[in-house]
Amino acid sequence: MATKQKTLHDAFYETLKDVYYAEKQSVRALKKSAKAAEHEELRQAFETHAEESANQVERLQQVFEIIGKPARAKTCEAMQGLTSEMEEDLEDFEESPAADAVLAACAQAVEHYEIARYGTLKTWASQLGYEDAAKLLDETLQEEKKTDQLLTQIAQSLNVEALEGAGEEEAKGKGRRKTA
Repeated sequence: MATKQKTLHDAFYETLKDVYYAEKQSVRALKKSAKAAEHEELRQAFETHAEESANQVERLQQVFEIIGKPARAKTCEAMQGLTSEMEEDLEDFEESPAADAVLAACAQAVEHYEIARYGTLKTWASQLGYEDAAKLLDETLQEEKKTDQLLTQIAQSLNVEALEGAGEEEAKGKGRRKTA
């Protein structure tokens, strides 16, 4: 029995299922990140983007409707890896001066993955004639890029704070060694 040759339509649908899963996981990760963040601006960015991501999940459901396919999630290995790495980093850097800087970096890794996926999906939607889907995907793509820019701005100050905090910790450590 001959197997059906895969098409760009198939690639679009499979990638859409993948990003649907990833976006749902992103909502959970953002809520967890918001609870873990010490820096108020970072916490607010996570809370705001969690709400935005919930809307993005709804937008993806609309894209599934446009293409006449059921809204199904397919396990996204990339997102599982990114969220697993975030969990590990949260544990490793908990209560350190670099904790929020590391948290912001993890969030940006997720954003960069999503930017890549939404860019591809938008292009494929246009090429496949799904103009309404392309518009919805572009709306999400622009939100992801905006969030990435915001995280970059926040990270710049967090990185400075982490460096200053590390200097203080190092000075405390050296001071203890001198007295011992």
